[in-house]
Amino acid sequence: MNKPGIRSLLPGGITWYQRIIMLVLIMPLLACGLPHVRDSEKPPSVALKPEEVVGTKLGQTMQPLKAAHPGQSGIMPLLDAYSAFAARMLLTHSAQKTLDVQYYIWRNDNTGILFLEALRKAAERGVRVRLLLDDNGIDGRALDARLAALNQHPNMEIRLFNPFPFRTFKKLGFLFDFSRLNRRMHNKSFIADNMVTIIGGRNVGDEYFGATDGVLFADLDVMAIGAVVDDTSRDFDRYWASASAYPLSVLIHEPNDDELQRLSDAAEQAEKTVTGQGYLKALKDSQFIHDFIDGQHAFDWAEVELLSDSPEKVTGEVADRDLMVFDLARILRNPRESVDLVSPYFVPTQTGVNGFSRLAGRGIKIRILTNALESTDVAAVHAGYAKWRKPLLQAGIQLYEMRRQAGTRHMKDYLGPFGSSGSSLHAKTFTIDRSHVFIGSFNFDPRSARLNTELGFIIESPSLAEQVENAFKSGIPENAYEVRLNENNRLYWVSYQDGVEQRYDVDPGTSWLQRLFVRVLSVMPIDWLL
Repeated sequence: MNKPGIRSLLPGGITWYQRIIMLVLIMPLLACGLPHVRDSEKPPSVALKPEEVVGTKLGQTMQPLKAAHPGQSGIMPLLDAYSAFAARMLLTHSAQKTLDVQYYIWRNDNTGILFLEALRKAAERGVRVRLLLDDNGIDGRALDARLAALNQHPNMEIRLFNPFPFRTFKKLGFLFDFSRLNRRMHNKSFIADNMVTIIGGRNVGDEYFGATDGVLFADLDVMAIGAVVDDTSRDFDRYWASASAYPLSVLIHEPNDDELQRLSDAAEQAEKTVTGQGYLKALKDSQFIHDFIDGQHAFDWAEVELLSDSPEKVTGEVADRDLMVFDLARILRNPRESVDLVSPYFVPTQTGVNGFSRLAGRGIKIRILTNALESTDVAAVHAGYAKWRKPLLQAGIQLYEMRRQAGTRHMKDYLGPFGSSGSSLHAKTFTIDRSHVFIGSFNFDPRSARLNTELGFIIESPSLAEQVENAFKSGIPENAYEVRLNENNRLYWVSYQDGVEQRYDVDPGTSWLQRLFVRVLSVMPIDWLL
């Protein structure tokens, strides 16, 4: 990519000496680039073979079940935030050989700190820990310092995907290498002893695991054993070995010797904080996770197909036919009866509207749930969706928008995959004909389709499809608006509170300024950025 000229980066209307000062400040950014990685700095490593982990606790529990269901995978949906965090923590504590962890966002908050400390303790037990993080999701030098300290452990290696070369004010890197840095690794996967994996929509942070009284993300993960774990491990390996995965040591050279102690102190304080909120008690009460670890859970055994983008997608070197979106289009092309789709950032574009309209024209029942303007955390994405509401409704497609409930939720409240008080939808799933389910990281928007790498499972399971559909049905009446068209072809919204219907003629819970902002954005050609 041709970098912008220096003059184009300087605003007009400033004095000559201010220009000189700004030039001095930005010259280091112009000069710095990603460092060269020597082979010795990036030693190859791969997932352990089944025979290497069969003697572990997880191997002894899961291997007989795997052998009894050749070619299939045992599935457990993680429908609430507590169980999702408990599963990751208990698997981390149970691992004896290896942990492979891949995420888009990792917060330096209570759950992020507790998870990092659990990984450190696993490394202390002799577990090989490989942690691959997208660099855009690491915000702040405090987390840089903690990761650098952890990376010094002989059993722990950390790599950053598609990194920013300048660590201080690193987002300024967009000015000089936008086409590369605008593409991110959005995958989320967790693998313990190459026997159990968790994939889905959740990143690592308090808002994803129900550990805050602020806005929470209603999300959905799936935990799996069996054949698909090997597929997920191979996928992790290709990302780990890709040219875009940089060893942390070549980006951060001087770790602080005191940082590991600071991490342990922070974890102790985080534990006290969440204990005070009753969070750890809720985790300990997640009995079905313990049953899973002990092999007492009745798994839903099914055919599971892993879908994943190539890591080369971030360099733009992947043919269209090899993009994950084309696999999803293939799967969505021929439903017989119904499609229920959940996407927090739903930007269908004209192509998507045409495809869904054709399905609806064949008599396929289509329901779509996304965030309302009042609950979305990205108004620009809502603008990319809002302009397609009328064409979708005119085609006979049902649209629902997740509400943002008044007030904040308390730790005792349940947070299901499709929301509760104070939540914003973050789950990414669809079901086809009540028999096939997709769960993963893919949003139905141009960014997931063309820019970011994504990961997900297609699961052939009527029972799981029924669970997702039931969650869809139970979550909609109280937690979502239905969008409709009146006799004059104008939008209106309907919700139900204690069984009483309420009607709104503009986006509920929003100000005129918010609506104006979205309307202006909706006519701008920015869909490719969303």
